[in-house]
This record gives sequence, structure tokens and C-alpha cells, in this order.
Amino acid sequence: MPEGDTIHRTAAALRTALVDKKMVRFDAPRLIGAVPRAGRTVVRVEATGKHLEIEWDDGIILHTHMRMSGSWHVYRQGEPWQRPHHQMRALIVNEAWEAVCFNAPVVETYREPSLSRHPGLGRLGPDLCRVEADLERCVDLILTYDDARAPIGEVVLDQRVFCGVGNVYRCEVLWACELSPFAPVSEIGESLATRLVNVAARLLRANLAHAERVALPGVPGGLAVYGRSGQRCYRCVETVKCRRTGEFNRVLYWCPGCQTRLEPERRTWGDTPTDQHPAAKIFLDDLPYRSTG
Repeated sequence: MPEGDTIHRTAAALRTALVDKKMVRFDAPRLIGAVPRAGRTVVRVEATGKHLEIEWDDGIILHTHMRMSGSWHVYRQGEPWQRPHHQMRALIVNEAWEAVCFNAPVVETYREPSLSRHPGLGRLGPDLCRVEADLERCVDLILTYDDARAPIGEVVLDQRVFCGVGNVYRCEVLWACELSPFAPVSEIGESLATRLVNVAARLLRANLAHAERVALPGVPGGLAVYGRSGQRCYRCVETVKCRRTGEFNRVLYWCPGCQTRLEPERRTWGDTPTDQHPAAKIFLDDLPYRSTG
């Protein structure tokens, strides 16, 4: 699954292969919008969150949104693709390179270079991968979030707040801040919101130069909680847990032992659980209706 650091590395590779070079072929079987013409020169490749844009010298801009499944690959002419042809959503060919977009849910073109004019990009928050990102604005967007009851674990994935954080980084950032992913966003004060934004920006920027995501240096795999369900937490040795959450049913990993800041209080449902087996108690306690907030 692509995240902000991955998209920025992809954009850098695409710039090397495409910018200032004339295109000899373009293909996009599901394209919405005008078709870029052969003979035009690519002048810009830009990444914003999971959005990637390619602009030609005639003003046409190709906008692709990776979401959960999309990716761009760069191949030398004649090199075999690593994905099957039917997964191709866009193809840009010049004399030396082939740039292929696979499985992107959104592939469209438009002619306005202003982000504010694009219906999707105009609502995006600052991109944390960029050094010039307005981190104070990100903090303000958290503090003024439109759904006060939304859990912070979902808010950090909202591209309207900031771009670049995907499922891996949301788990790692919340762990680094010792913050419960189920904390209502309305309870996140300015100090904690500032720390959360700065930790997210630091982790994303630290991983721009390499493909392996490292959130916790010195440990196997480099990740504190993501993908480590059932294993011991590196900080408190409690067992890392996981649960599917949110609109897209993504797997959230967190440590219930040390991610306790602003954890919603549990309701009391009698003196004993219906089934007193320890495993049953854990299951019942984890049900959404058994917690407040």
C-alpha cells in the first residue's frame, strides 16, 4: 500500500525518466478527460499525498490517485513489466523509458494547473513530506476537525488534515506519541496535536531516501507495532493488538499497554462477563459497543 514517502520517491524516478523528454506514446484505457498527444514534452511531475500529477507543455495534466492499490513503475524500453498488462491504467513512453501506472482507481486529465481548481486536490491538507509544509495549519485542522467524536486513529488518515500518512505511519505515529487510536479528536489538545504532527512529519521525511520504512531504528523490521499483532511491545512488553476499523476496514495495530493517553473509559457491564474465560473477556471488551466515545 503506497504512502506519502513512497509516492515522493516514485515522483523523483518519474522526473528522471520523463521530464524534458518528448512522449512518443500514451495509453490509458479508463482515462477520464483529454488524451495527451504524442510529441508533447513532459514539464512537471509532482506528488501530493497519494496523488501524483504529470504535466505536458500544452497544459494538460494527468492526475492519478493511488489510494490503496495504485502504483507507478519505470522501465527501460523493452524491459518486461512486473505486473500483468490488464492492470495497466496509464502508459507514458519516450525514446528511452516506459512509465506505467498500475491499478490506480483514479486516472484523469484536466487543464488547470492550480490545485485549488481541482475538485479533489483543492481540499487536501499540507503534505508532510515537504519541508515547507505548514505544520501549524495541520495542528489547527486537527483542533477544528468537523466530527468531534471521530477517533484520532481515523483523523490522521484524513487527507484533508494532512497528506502522506497511510496505514503504516498512522500506527507508528500513534505508538510514538503513546496515544490511544480510539481517543476522540475533540480531546486532542494543542500540545498533543503539535507533537503528533511533528512526529508524523519527522518519520515521513526520514524515510524519503529509502524504500524500507523505519520508525524505530535498531529493531528487526524497523516498525514498533505495524504487522506485529500478538508480539510483545518494544516499550512496555504488553501484547500488540490489531483490529479492522474505519470506512475502508483497514487493520489498525496498537499496544493497549502503553498507548493509553486519552483512552476512552470502559463502561461497566456487571461484575462478571457472560463467559469468564480470559479469551472471551478480551473479545467482549473489544466490541465497539462496549466502549464509550
